[in-house]
Amino acid sequence: MTFVPDVEDSQLHLQRAVAAQLQQPDAGLPRYFYRSAVTYQQELDNIFFKSWLYAGHASQIPHKGDYFLYEIAEESVIIARGEDDGIHALVNSCRHRGSRVCEASTGHCKTFVCPYHGWVYNTDGSLRAARHMEAMPDFRREDHGLKQVRVAVRFGLIFINFDPDAYDFNECLQQVDAQMAPYRLDQAKIAHRATYPVDANWKIALGNYLECYHCDTAHRAYSKIHTFKEREQVVAPINRAMWERAARETGVADIEKALYRMFREAPGFGACIYTSRYALFDGYRTGSRNGEPLAPLMGEFKGYDGGAGDYQFGPLTYMLNYPDHCLLFRYVPRGIDRTDMEIVWFVNGDAREGVDYDRDELAWLWHVTTLEDKRIMTLNAAGVNSRFFEPGPQHPEFEDTPKRFVDWYLHALAGDFSVVAPTVRAHRTSSCEMTAPE
Repeated sequence: MTFVPDVEDSQLHLQRAVAAQLQQPDAGLPRYFYRSAVTYQQELDNIFFKSWLYAGHASQIPHKGDYFLYEIAEESVIIARGEDDGIHALVNSCRHRGSRVCEASTGHCKTFVCPYHGWVYNTDGSLRAARHMEAMPDFRREDHGLKQVRVAVRFGLIFINFDPDAYDFNECLQQVDAQMAPYRLDQAKIAHRATYPVDANWKIALGNYLECYHCDTAHRAYSKIHTFKEREQVVAPINRAMWERAARETGVADIEKALYRMFREAPGFGACIYTSRYALFDGYRTGSRNGEPLAPLMGEFKGYDGGAGDYQFGPLTYMLNYPDHCLLFRYVPRGIDRTDMEIVWFVNGDAREGVDYDRDELAWLWHVTTLEDKRIMTLNAAGVNSRFFEPGPQHPEFEDTPKRFVDWYLHALAGDFSVVAPTVRAHRTSSCEMTAPE
């Protein structure tokens, strides 16, 4: 689909649309926010390049000199393990004339050499050599290294942020150590990875993930297993029973505890951190075709409690962790009307494909579910493009999180990057509210 730019669109038009929408906190977003080129550019500036984004897993660059590329919009970032064994994020643009320094999506090298004029960079981004620049007496190599992007690494997960003043995400990630560290993702193995491109605006794709109002009608296999599709009055006793046995059955203390610091309640802008644990229906131990285990238990887990861990890291990265495997979901905007939905499946680092797990069976549930999501997102995108589309109210329970996202999103478009104090609330999936350090 090709959008013809609205010649009357402008920053003033956008700010008026934001102000009007903030007066309707229960409504979804109207057509304008999905089609406006001005809005999309503001999203890049005010949201994507100021938020913490999942770039990859440490296992992708195990050795010094290993690298891979992370790309979003028109930006390319080299994620490299330097000679200091540290992980560096480098803007893939030569400091001379701007040429891309790396072409291959993954690789290994001792230096990065610009193919245009031959400037040479170390794997930490520092400039090693610049041909014949000694002719300029004031030229200093230390002033012309590849531009650096902020990096945070925890649980083997690599996050980046283009904003040099961004809130320290390492402090956020530490707040879920009790719930995340026992999976030992730092030692885990990527068993499968898949990208699902969808012809839909990124907010349609993300909004779909943030609610399960659609699950009963769109996801039969998922809905047989996961109680997230039901209202609180139905799942409350099932959740309480799971929380009571969770630590005992899994061997992980505090695995049932929840933390809500999402969107405007995050510790800093774009630094969302969230976890809760919700129950699977009785008789199901994991997210599989029949609810039976698919792989060896993760990390320090000793057994199954009939629950799954739900996580958010920044505004565009989510995880769903079962005791025997973990999934990471990443949403990457590729334009106004195109989004890549990426899923990474993790298993215990010692698990052997074909012996301890079958990759097709491991991926089956979420491959099927994502194809179903792709269909309904495409239909949703086509529908909101109608000039007659008028958004209706969002459900107070099922769509509470999308409402919080929209509120944060509108404030960000308006240039308001402030955070608000977290509200202590009973949520349909939480066992308790953990006190998060400020």
